[in-house]
Amino acid sequence: MARFNALSSLKGETMLHQRIESMWWNRSKKPNVLLSAFSCVYAWVSRLDQQQRLKQAVQPPVPMISVGNITVGGSGKTPFVVWLAARLRDRGFNPVLLSRGDGANNQTPHLVSQYSLAHEVGDEAALLFRLSGCPVIAGRDRIAGARLAAECGDVIILDDGFQYRQLGRVCDVVLVPAEGVGNGGLLPAGPLREPVSALARADVIVRSGGEEAEPLTSGKEWRWSASAALVRDWNSRDGVLLAPSRPIHLVTGIARPGRVRNDLKRLGFEIAGHSAFADHHAYSREEIEALLNSDAPVVTTAKDAVKLVRFWPGCRPLWVLEQQSEGEDGLVDAVVAMVQAPRLRLV
Repeated sequence: MARFNALSSLKGETMLHQRIESMWWNRSKKPNVLLSAFSCVYAWVSRLDQQQRLKQAVQPPVPMISVGNITVGGSGKTPFVVWLAARLRDRGFNPVLLSRGDGANNQTPHLVSQYSLAHEVGDEAALLFRLSGCPVIAGRDRIAGARLAAECGDVIILDDGFQYRQLGRVCDVVLVPAEGVGNGGLLPAGPLREPVSALARADVIVRSGGEEAEPLTSGKEWRWSASAALVRDWNSRDGVLLAPSRPIHLVTGIARPGRVRNDLKRLGFEIAGHSAFADHHAYSREEIEALLNSDAPVVTTAKDAVKLVRFWPGCRPLWVLEQQSEGEDGLVDAVVAMVQAPRLRLV
């Protein structure tokens, strides 16, 4: 009974989370009046916090690129970091990725390895290591992490760094979904971490997604997209692919899972069931055992797979939806130019 109550509570929290996100991204509906009042408090606290961070700002030992956003979830930040790291390697750089390690409780930064588990280093750090092939440093103390990163490469990419102003950077890349900023409200009334005016701090604004984007600023806004490519078994050494020949069961613990459903449908898959959890969900052994009882192949995202693998049997396929990324010509050149001719600044 206790287990049933716990699962019911989790399902209720997930549904509430999804309803809130649906409200946030409904551009035709104004932000809730009561929540907007809390947004004013959030804006005041956030402004004070950033001012304090600026007072403590330091310059890292090597050039640092920050990749961040002004919205909560769904901007494609993690795949963009992987894509940018690959492009920098093509240009002869040795990038190191620096992550806060969300989902873990590591204050002291350390180098992620093939033996690191998502609950130990954070799901995004584990994912960055698997997909990028670059050194990844994970830990809440990102100032110490930057010093460690400088020992492993010649340029740092700070994941989710736009609001982390304690580290100076030579380039601030900010991703904004092509569909915009939802209802335009600040947290908790809307999906914005900062008002759109904060984009004035950005050096490079990237509109992510395949849709046409209505400009948010008067300056250049670059286009970049990550599209679903195939479904691969991460437990197979041969990289076996799944054909859309039978219905699948989808499991997600991400922001805006509807995108994944649409991607799979475009690839020809029929979704027989969908276990949808809140973003950054930590999967329990019991939840994974329930998924393993599914008659349909279980398909998930890369971000979820690095957490599921902890309890997933090696003899069972772990089908993962993989993406391919593409950026507008000149985007990488714009970033590289700032790395090669850095401006000394602490904002």
